[in-house]
Amino acid sequence: MTANTVIVDTSNSPAKLAFADRFNVAVPFIDRHLDEGRGDKIAIRDDDGDTTYAQLATAVNRAGNALMDLGLAPGDRVILAIKDCPAFFFAFWGAIKAGFVPVPVNTLLRAKDLQFIIEDSGAACSIWSPEYAAEMGPALAGADPAHHFPTEGEDGSFAARMASAEPDLEAAPATAEDDCFWLYTSGSTGTPKGAVHAHRDMVVTSQYYGVETLGITADDIHFSAAKLFFAYGLGNAMTLPLWTGGQSVLFAGRPTPDIMADHIERYRPTHYYAVPTLFAAQLHALESKGADFSSLRVCVSAGEPLPASLFARWREHTGLTILDGIGTTEILHIFIGNRPDDAKPGTSGKLVPGYEARIVDDNDQAVATGEIGNLLIRGGSVTSRYWNQPERTAAAITDGWIRTGDSYFQDDDGYFTCCGRSDDMLKVGGIWVSPVEIEARLVSHDAVLEAAVIGRPDDEELIKPEAFIILKNSDDASDELAEALKTFCQEELARYKYPRWVHFVDELPKTATGKIQRFKLRG
Repeated sequence: MTANTVIVDTSNSPAKLAFADRFNVAVPFIDRHLDEGRGDKIAIRDDDGDTTYAQLATAVNRAGNALMDLGLAPGDRVILAIKDCPAFFFAFWGAIKAGFVPVPVNTLLRAKDLQFIIEDSGAACSIWSPEYAAEMGPALAGADPAHHFPTEGEDGSFAARMASAEPDLEAAPATAEDDCFWLYTSGSTGTPKGAVHAHRDMVVTSQYYGVETLGITADDIHFSAAKLFFAYGLGNAMTLPLWTGGQSVLFAGRPTPDIMADHIERYRPTHYYAVPTLFAAQLHALESKGADFSSLRVCVSAGEPLPASLFARWREHTGLTILDGIGTTEILHIFIGNRPDDAKPGTSGKLVPGYEARIVDDNDQAVATGEIGNLLIRGGSVTSRYWNQPERTAAAITDGWIRTGDSYFQDDDGYFTCCGRSDDMLKVGGIWVSPVEIEARLVSHDAVLEAAVIGRPDDEELIKPEAFIILKNSDDASDELAEALKTFCQEELARYKYPRWVHFVDELPKTATGKIQRFKLRG
């Protein structure tokens, strides 16, 4: 087999992937498109212009050479605090092709967290967009990596270094199992952990989820509200389109319903990726202001379970189906998902080809179909380890199986339903209760925009559900509405599941991906 190639045998499902002994993943994702005649095709579009596949390949080579010119050693980490723009692609793939390890970081983090990641990763180089200088400056002053510079804006910028670097670059030797890039977890329940991913991982997720689950092709145009530094966004906006020779539409700012609608109308994507919170906000906006979503063929949701009521209302207003799924930083992208021709409201869907699942009790014994347990996953894109954290690695990964930290059950038809994070589950009257189930009921009420449910001890120190609610119209808040919402839950849910306390709030604490941080509500 020719070096740096992967053979995709589609004679069976899932497709069988065979990697060359020497395999640098930048070649099939970047260089391959020139060999296949896509040089003049647009690979990336954003508000600043278009980038063709030929321009992308040259820029990747220049970025890799610019990093090599710094004297970095093979395997050195390169921190990327870069907004969603072509420069992210250049630095990410340039580092990989040159034999270095890119580490994209959450650009919403403050200096303290950025400094921790720079120090924890032992990064030799940091590159950042000028917009993040206020936080990166103090972080770099504390961590003091050997090399650091902004993407643009001054003589010593990365863009300037790229401009003087050579346009040709031979891919550094690697294997499919070698370390390729890292992604840090959000750290919402503790110190961030660096999940180490191999060269093969992006091939696995792009082929099994992108091609075999969503059915994407070279004709598709992808637009993701989730940013590139997230595992979800990295796949949506970069690896899925690049694997198939498609096109990516990038937006660097904060996603709002109006901006998302404007970009969908302007760039005409076929695939749109967001989180339930944004879909809910967009639906609310659509009720008062129309939008042209006629180009869309597929809408994908992840990050939090998609309520069945939101699924139904989105379909009613747009004629489109939202395909809910679950993915994690450690597994890189969606491993359980609904399909364009097989979507069941209120579920995460079925297993993506190439993955295995187990649902077990606290003693790691398999539970019966329909029973709630802890979700374990095995597949070709699972992280090899957490950087410098052998104990947390051992606790999470056994014989290739990784504990997702999510509670699930599987029905007789093979659909998986999320019951929340394992540590978010409530035990009410000795019975496990999913906060997600109560939240889904609450947001199906006409007055409710968002809801979060946690456990709170009552006067008897027994745990009961407590709800925090954002209303569509804050002026509607009243004791009468709170009582009506309790009754609304009792009408649909088992009586012990209704929230004993209802609070109307202006916002809910969330991670940058839109996940509700219930631990802060418990705080």
